[in-house]
Amino acid sequence: MNRKNKILRSAKKAFANELSSIKTLSSTFNNNFCKAVELIYNLKGRVIVTGVGKSAHVGKKLSATLTSTGTPSYFVHATEASHGDLGSIQKNDCVIALSNSGETSELNDIIHFTKRYNINLISITSNSKSTLHKNAFIGILYKKPLEACPLNLAPTTSTTIAMIIGDCLAVALLELRGFQSAHFKNIHPGGNLGKDLKTVGEIMHIKKSIPIAKLNDKMSKTLITMTKKSFGCIGVVDKNNKIVGIITDGDLRRNLNSKFFDKKASELMTKNPTLADKKMLIGEAINIMNNKKITSLFVCAKKKPLGIIHIHDLLRLTS
Repeated sequence: MNRKNKILRSAKKAFANELSSIKTLSSTFNNNFCKAVELIYNLKGRVIVTGVGKSAHVGKKLSATLTSTGTPSYFVHATEASHGDLGSIQKNDCVIALSNSGETSELNDIIHFTKRYNINLISITSNSKSTLHKNAFIGILYKKPLEACPLNLAPTTSTTIAMIIGDCLAVALLELRGFQSAHFKNIHPGGNLGKDLKTVGEIMHIKKSIPIAKLNDKMSKTLITMTKKSFGCIGVVDKNNKIVGIITDGDLRRNLNSKFFDKKASELMTKNPTLADKKMLIGEAINIMNNKKITSLFVCAKKKPLGIIHIHDLLRLTS
């Protein structure tokens, strides 16, 4: 067998191994899982996540996911807990401890601490007879997996399982809290997430910048307004100040003749243009512009113009 085939066989075997264990997880989502979610949901303090070794890495990720989706959390390494970090755990907090075996000795001090000060402990382990599970207020159990490591030693499948359980906890809490993209954006102001979650209402050109014409305006006046505003289009409003049409540079070229300047805006406009809501995300706006092959969008509330955005505004923001 050549090297390439050996590599692919190994990868596929590891994948099949992990996938097989993941499929057993459905039994984990039971009454205890629901109790854990409810406990965290009603918590007045924070969620402290702890673990050792590879479980510590999973724990850090779980804590970060919880925090970024509306559940305040931080990670305490079990070893450091025994050297002073136990002091960061308060009476209104709860602790989530991760250990595949449930017999990680470094967790003992945290277990004793939660018992002594009546702090709720949630365990995530595969061993129902373990010290961790027996001393947990709520135990989340999963079927002991076969590691993807051919020696069945290196934490591989077990860490994947723990990661999935953690994600499921976070998502269940996110949905219970009614956590929306606007909330997500508030705590992710930097990086691509912050940019992608901006709304068109935050970047739109407003008030005197909006190119607007009335139905009966002559094209001689409308053209001057279009030129001054420099968006390559103009919105046409009715007597109720609702946008009922749009005139673009293309419409001008298609209708240019000796009678052009005497025509009314209503005669050249395209009716029922595509409009945006101020809460529309910039990614959605870009998608609409690309599909419709347009370069500007009027931002409206019940068809009344609030602002206008140009494709260049969006591209500058996402670049």
